[in-house]
Amino acid sequence: MRQPGRHFLQIPGPSAVPDRILQAIAMPVVDHRGPGFADLGHRVLSGIKTIFKTVQPVVIYPASGTGAWEAALVNTLSPGDKLLMVETGHFAYLWQQLALKLGLEPQLISTDWRGGADPALIEEALRQDSSHSIKAVCVVHNETSTGSTSQIAKVREAIDAAGHPALLLVDTISGLGSADFRFDEWGVDVAISGSQKGLMLPPGLSFNAVSEKALAANAKATLPNAYWQWRDMIEANQRGYFPYTPATNLLFGLAEAIDMLHEEGLDNVFARHKRHAAATRAAVESWGLEVQCTVDEEFSPVLTAVRVPDGTDADALRSVILEHCNTSLGNGLSKVQGKVFRIGHLGDFNDVMLLGTLAAIEMGLHLAQVPHQGGGTQAALDYLKSTS
Repeated sequence: MRQPGRHFLQIPGPSAVPDRILQAIAMPVVDHRGPGFADLGHRVLSGIKTIFKTVQPVVIYPASGTGAWEAALVNTLSPGDKLLMVETGHFAYLWQQLALKLGLEPQLISTDWRGGADPALIEEALRQDSSHSIKAVCVVHNETSTGSTSQIAKVREAIDAAGHPALLLVDTISGLGSADFRFDEWGVDVAISGSQKGLMLPPGLSFNAVSEKALAANAKATLPNAYWQWRDMIEANQRGYFPYTPATNLLFGLAEAIDMLHEEGLDNVFARHKRHAAATRAAVESWGLEVQCTVDEEFSPVLTAVRVPDGTDADALRSVILEHCNTSLGNGLSKVQGKVFRIGHLGDFNDVMLLGTLAAIEMGLHLAQVPHQGGGTQAALDYLKSTS
């Protein structure tokens, strides 16, 4: 049966695509080798640097974030190289599995999936590596499965305090454009991101921001990297072109997304995301439920993962909310499957959209007979009114 009204897509990405970007993507297909394409190429290649906050090259691939994960590894490492990886959640785990498939040797720091990476544990592991066999530290900036952020500046401080030469590779697939990220200032060597989160685009573009140190490592790396090769991309990018067919219409959308982020102002974008996250947590607290992240300074501004009471099923709750409220929420993944649901509050998003989402959840909690207290939506409204 048809459900009237607009569907609320409140998963933690892909996020809803605003009309301006949809209209930009609807441009006629252009010749990606023609003389006029270089204008678009230069526009997005220079513009995306401002979002990463870097003067370094940013490589744009027609791929998902998983492709950018692989690109980061194969361009900097050689078979058998050791990595230090922190399993802050499901996506950090998947990145580790990808490293294994590439013939790398990840050393894993496990966590309880309730917070970000612990810089002290990273420093300790690097101090023990006196032979410097660890070639890279891999950290997820915003762990989409748990609603936790890692403090990347402190991770860099830990690496430096250990006096270790390892590269710092950071997945900011869901963080970029939603949570503050400072590639140059934080000393990141490779940053990985995708188009479908804070950049407000459909899936299909991924990114590697690349430091001078990473480029030096690339010259020595021996993992196969034909499609993902940075050097070929950077050489063509200098002329505003790509070495193979780019996702031309998504690049038109990317140019529009960059403009929209700067029109609002990046600091305002980040403040908006933090405010919506705080309002969401106020609702969760009033419902008598618990958020997955337990470290206050590591609450994600991108999404909130909510634990359901023991004996209840988060996926059954999500089904009720979808059926009765036409609202999609993120599911729990692997270790937290059925135990959490995830509320996305990222991208092109405002107060009324958040309140509609929370009202749908509150109605769903009632209809699914999940033990809870009322008043969550009102608590969020009160917070938004007090901070408007």
